[in-house]
Amino acid sequence: MDERVVKFKEAAGFIMQRIVTPPEIGIVLGSGLDMLADSIEQPVVIPYAGVPHFVRSTAIGHKGNLISGMLGGKRVLAMQGRFHYYEGYTMEQVTFPIRVMAMLGIKALFVSNAAGGVNPAFRVGDLMIIRDHINLQPNPLIGQNIDELGPRFPDMTRPYDPNLIQLAEKIAAAQQIKLHQGVYLAGTGPTYETPAEYAYFGKTGADAVGMSTTPEVIVARHSGIPVFGMSVITNEAHGFSDDFVNRHADVVDAANRAAGTMSFLFREIIAQL
Repeated sequence: MDERVVKFKEAAGFIMQRIVTPPEIGIVLGSGLDMLADSIEQPVVIPYAGVPHFVRSTAIGHKGNLISGMLGGKRVLAMQGRFHYYEGYTMEQVTFPIRVMAMLGIKALFVSNAAGGVNPAFRVGDLMIIRDHINLQPNPLIGQNIDELGPRFPDMTRPYDPNLIQLAEKIAAAQQIKLHQGVYLAGTGPTYETPAEYAYFGKTGADAVGMSTTPEVIVARHSGIPVFGMSVITNEAHGFSDDFVNRHADVVDAANRAAGTMSFLFREIIAQL
């Protein structure tokens, strides 16, 4: 058996000893989006530090816990903070939790992030359904393929599930919640982008820019898991004033302010699956 698969199974076994009932839905929470984790019922909290082969999340606003419990009537397993390439981790380490969730049998993956809005129509606090992405990080599938987990050349025509997007739009319309749809671009970080880079990314078709998410989505799709993604626009990466500065504390604060609406949408989508 592939050594990587052995590690995935060891981590999955450790988690199952603590949660007993396997999750139906996996969730990855980005910077400042802890409110959703707080709404999970009957929570079982498992620190990353105790899970075999998990690394530690060092990013500000990422608590570093797995939370198992009920959300929208479904058993979920949420990552309260993710791993990033810019932390110095390999792509295998960054996406390790998604492989473990796949081993646990999740039927869908929900991902969220804080992102800079390069689309001039976007404002701080807006929510964007990710309909597609541009990945400028190393592809996590580079290297020997694990055939039992997925194909060597997985299709990425629809990385974000159209049915889940349609359901989100329906729920938002019924509640008069304003949503955008757009393309998310993932760079490596950890620097925020220059104004020229933001402008360049906008010209390539990106609506929002961040430093995460695409590796997890690629691995989930490699395993045939449907994905729903949402970005909270935490800074307006267009029309820069002379005194404009990107501050991570401001990003986390903006994400926290929008987290309630995103949490409601995630919960309602999950409830209707």
